[in-house]
Amino acid sequence: MAIGIPICVQCGTKSNPCRCKVVGPTVGFLAFAAAAIVEWPVGAMVYCFRHVKGRRIMAHPAAVVYPTVNGAIPI
Repeated sequence: MAIGIPICVQCGTKSNPCRCKVVGPTVGFLAFAAAAIVEWPVGAMVYCFRHVKGRRIMAHPAAVVYPTVNGAIPI
C-alpha cells in the first residue's frame, strides 16, 4: 500500500513563461490541509456561540492560506 502526495497543476497563468504552475498549487494545498486540520474544529466550537466568527475561522484556510501560498510561488 502506498500513500501518494497530491500534485496540483494550474495552467493558463501568466506568472511564468510556460504558463503552468505545479509547485505553488501543490504547496498551497498542503498548507490548506494543515491549516484546516487545526482551524475547522476550532471554528466549529466557536460557531456554537458566535456564528459569524465561526464561519470566518472555518473559511480562513480556503480564503487566505491557499491563495497566499499559491500566489507566493510563481512556478
